[in-house]
Amino acid sequence: MRIQPIGLDQADGLLAGLHDAYLAASGDDPGPQLSLPRFRHEVCRDDPGAGAELWAAVEDGAVVGGYGLSLPRLDNTHMAGMFPLVVRPERRGRGLGSALLEHVRDRLRAHGRRLLLTQTPATGAGARFARARGLKVSLVEARRTLDLRKAGWEALERMLPEVSGYSLERWIGPTRPELLPDLATIMNGMNDAPRDGDVEDMNWDVERLRAREEGIPSSGQSCYTIIARRDSNGEPAGYTRIYVTAGRSDGWGRQADTTVLPEHRGHRLGLLMKLSNLFWLREREPHIDRIQTWNATSNTHMLAINDAMGFELFDEWNEWRLAI
Repeated sequence: MRIQPIGLDQADGLLAGLHDAYLAASGDDPGPQLSLPRFRHEVCRDDPGAGAELWAAVEDGAVVGGYGLSLPRLDNTHMAGMFPLVVRPERRGRGLGSALLEHVRDRLRAHGRRLLLTQTPATGAGARFARARGLKVSLVEARRTLDLRKAGWEALERMLPEVSGYSLERWIGPTRPELLPDLATIMNGMNDAPRDGDVEDMNWDVERLRAREEGIPSSGQSCYTIIARRDSNGEPAGYTRIYVTAGRSDGWGRQADTTVLPEHRGHRLGLLMKLSNLFWLREREPHIDRIQTWNATSNTHMLAINDAMGFELFDEWNEWRLAI
């Protein structure tokens, strides 16, 4: 076996091989899998916020595993995120995963990084591998799903709160340039979300956010976004977003971030935005069957909102940390 770099120009055939290995390794995950466009977007992203690095394990000309690293540039420059680290199921038990992880350690040392973060389901082969090689759980996340085919829509409509003093603004697809400063303000308000203790605040400026937004179409996705504004001065107060597959090739939607800035909390804006976005999505995308969302198990406030909306526990994932 040799471990060789994968080019980020998206023309390297090794990337498709790594995606195929990822699909094979994730075969027992009942949730949605990343399409090749979204996988490419996630692992090849190289923008003001972070660089990327990809490596493939090759045997007899075939990709049997590999890994990807995200290397923050603007903050958290002491750490790296890893997605994926995979070995094809039929090649497991031969030390390939251990060899890849040792290669990861070497790459982090070369980049001057001292902390690695990654995720696996809380049970299964990935968790066993991580625990056996000294990784520690830093955060537990619950993945919940809302089955829109069974949702109690009348009850959800009755839950919609009346919030005075605020208005909602919404759009489909990437954020327009004139709205980027307001969205950056809101994103910077998310730094009080649960996280590993060694992770610094993320600093969202307009250019970093612009790069994220401009990359949405190439990921094979679209999105539905709502922000709340205070009526008296127009200042942004909160934000929520749902991603969908642009080609309508599956029935899944993905509830992404929802946040309300601290000075605007206590008005039920989070529930108002999430429900309003859900109703809008149902109107525009009736083929969506299920919405998945992720929350730290310590985020009791957001978990309570999701439970009230009818989200049910799907599974739990661990965020693992490894000091280098």
